[in-house]
Amino acid sequence: MAWSRDSWRNYNILQQPKYLDKDELKNIEEKLKGFPPLVFAGEARNLKAELAKVCEGKAFLLQGGDCAESFANFNANNIRDMFKVILQMAIVLTYAGGCPIVKVGRLAGQFAKPRSSDFEEVNGVKLPSYRGDIINGFEFSQSARVPDPKRMIEAYYRSASTMNLLRAFSRGGLADLHQIHKWNLGFTKRAEIDEKYTQLTDSLTKTLAFMEACGMTSENTPAISQTSFYTSHEALLLPYEEAMTREDSLSGEWYDCSAHMLWIGERTRGIDDAHVHFLSGVKNPIGVKIGPNATADDIINLSAKLNPENEAGRLNIIIRMGADKINDRLPNLLRDVKREGLKMVYSIDPMHGNTTSVAQYKTREFDKILSEVKSFFEISRSEGVYPGGIHLEMTGQDVTECTGGAFNVTEQSLKDRYETQCDPRLNADQALELAFMVADFLKKA
Repeated sequence: MAWSRDSWRNYNILQQPKYLDKDELKNIEEKLKGFPPLVFAGEARNLKAELAKVCEGKAFLLQGGDCAESFANFNANNIRDMFKVILQMAIVLTYAGGCPIVKVGRLAGQFAKPRSSDFEEVNGVKLPSYRGDIINGFEFSQSARVPDPKRMIEAYYRSASTMNLLRAFSRGGLADLHQIHKWNLGFTKRAEIDEKYTQLTDSLTKTLAFMEACGMTSENTPAISQTSFYTSHEALLLPYEEAMTREDSLSGEWYDCSAHMLWIGERTRGIDDAHVHFLSGVKNPIGVKIGPNATADDIINLSAKLNPENEAGRLNIIIRMGADKINDRLPNLLRDVKREGLKMVYSIDPMHGNTTSVAQYKTREFDKILSEVKSFFEISRSEGVYPGGIHLEMTGQDVTECTGGAFNVTEQSLKDRYETQCDPRLNADQALELAFMVADFLKKA
């Protein structure tokens, strides 16, 4: 079937809410179609060009942010702190790893989440699952769990506010390398992590002083005072994504203007299903999550559908297998796909395959997250494939959701600040610790 922005409606689709009032849904969709785009086609093309450098082994992708953005926790400080921790991680990777870092946030649109079950049960009460604030409410009540299309409007406005703030941060002074000492969020609990970061910032400050003496300052060298920062989310709720898809007036091509990069989840990557069909027609960079049961043919077929011109920077294969499975599954997968000569970014999501439960809390062990990242780099290197990126669920807040790491979160301390509405996230301290470790792997790559 020829692609149009609504042709996905003729395909099998998974992980979608069942809206009760179809007329209201249609009215909301039409209203969204008239709203300004959140991002622009030219920005998406710029990201694709930067990801092409990752394909060539000349840059590295850092993608991170909330598991699911929350209406309740939406505020400027949380956005600022997420931006700061991504800047911290990027400077560690750039300075220690010696290559440019492409910074992509799971921000300004990550409001929908796939679920393993349509229902959840608490104390014998069974209700529809929470699917993200763009769809229904987190509160465990019958009224909150009814899908409400008006939530798409609220998600749009919050995404627009987030984009405004991110653009201001990236261009208005916060990203200036002279401010690097102010990026620290102030709750580092282990001295050696703080010491490593202080050594790096002191060294960079001396370098900047030398550059200034040579005539390169924030005023005349934008690379010192500004940064490129892109947004991404899982393109799960297709009525919203369709409404945000626009025809570029310069190229005549279609772009999903809800984010610079969109990805397809492990549960919705069926080659003949609606999500793959929809994203095959937009020109944004596209990611696909690949779990432990995927085959080389799955990736080859997805590439043929999503990137038929084999364009560098278009397709990001996001590996998410789990620390216990990656060593058995990934080597053959990479070997078989490599033979096809396909241009794609390979990145690692070490979060989703390492989720466990402790009492009533879902959590992830920092050591297993690190183990999967290490295995990804080692396997990629042995198979002659460039390990091009990392994809993390994380926050700039002082939360206790993932156990271990320098922050020393224990099973007993999970309850202290367990704030996620969906999956557990690395706190800023754990994310920075991981960045130093990834930098060591990146040097070898």
